[in-house]
Amino acid sequence: MGSFSIWHWIVVIGVVLLLFGRGKISDLMGDVAQGIKAFKKGMADDDKTPEKTEPVRSIDNAPGAQSSRNEAGSKIV
Repeated sequence: MGSFSIWHWIVVIGVVLLLFGRGKISDLMGDVAQGIKAFKKGMADDDKTPEKTEPVRSIDNAPGAQSSRNEAGSKIV
């Protein structure tokens, strides 16, 4: 029961061909290939466009923020 014989695979392939037909399987494989190509193209496009991010401001440096540090420069909680 561990592995399947060559006859098992021949029967399985024959049943699949009878159920789906040769045309449907080739169309399905073509659609899968187009999907993979579109995915790769999308990933390549993402690498080419740099992300524009703004620098992160801390709350202490925000305009109008009150300083929460004592004279020694330690943060007051």
